[in-house]
Amino acid sequence: MAKTFKVMVGLDLTEMDEILIQKIVALAPIIDISNIYFVHVASDLTLPKEITEAYPDLMAPVDEAIRKDLSSKIAKHDIPTNVSWEVSVKEGNSVDTILRWAKIKDVDFMVVGRKESLEGSGSLSKSLARKAPCSVIFLTEKAPAKAPEKILVPIDFSTYTKLTLEFAQHIANKLNGTVQCIHIYEVPIGYHKTGKSFEEFAKIMKGNAEKEYHRFIQKNKLPEYPCEFLLKENGNVARFILKLAKEHKNDLIIMGSRGRTDSAAVLLGSMAEKLIEINNLTPMVIFKKKGETMGFFEALMKL
Repeated sequence: MAKTFKVMVGLDLTEMDEILIQKIVALAPIIDISNIYFVHVASDLTLPKEITEAYPDLMAPVDEAIRKDLSSKIAKHDIPTNVSWEVSVKEGNSVDTILRWAKIKDVDFMVVGRKESLEGSGSLSKSLARKAPCSVIFLTEKAPAKAPEKILVPIDFSTYTKLTLEFAQHIANKLNGTVQCIHIYEVPIGYHKTGKSFEEFAKIMKGNAEKEYHRFIQKNKLPEYPCEFLLKENGNVARFILKLAKEHKNDLIIMGSRGRTDSAAVLLGSMAEKLIEINNLTPMVIFKKKGETMGFFEALMKL
């Protein structure tokens, strides 16, 4: 994966902007970023008539004032000299505008923030993750701005698992970091018809998952990563993943946007959706095959 990447960072003029700027600058040399496009979208950039009449000397366009302010904040950071960056201020619907500019700029990653104590619902980041034509990086409010050392990759032996593991390995190689996998298996409904207990069939399913993992690794010529096999019982799979990440002190989660069980879907898989919903502690990458989602929406528009 000897290539460089273009990223787009959404800024909302809150305290989260400084956090995102600091962290994407720290990540720039790690994931070989060549271009950073900082974008702020306002629903309306025109000043109210009452304001312009009361203050006729207020001549500077709002978008230029915002662009100047953001550029000043960004310039204070030590951005690598081989990284090109620019600031754009647009007007319109936030999601639609950012998605359109992500396509125009042909970005590889979209960067959004996940707030923990700062104000904000996070609905914008969730919408962007679902519809983005590229991979999405979630940078959390309180996680330290540092290179990830222990990467956790949920897997399901799909094509997306292969792509995701290759990207995770790319990062790990650059940082002398480690990659750990987690696979969630479950006991099928109706197991009792086999005459075996739940525990007995759970053991069978785990053994089958372990065999499938080794076949997957050999077939795709991937390293034999340590993999934890976790039984899905009562509870949320995404919470299992976050619990494991905390126990193993993983500082980055990377997962494919879709798995083999929902390969016909165009948005995110259910596990990725839930992780986005509940995870505001561990930085995360939702890895997508670039352009796939956007291509689907373009096809819909032609119907």
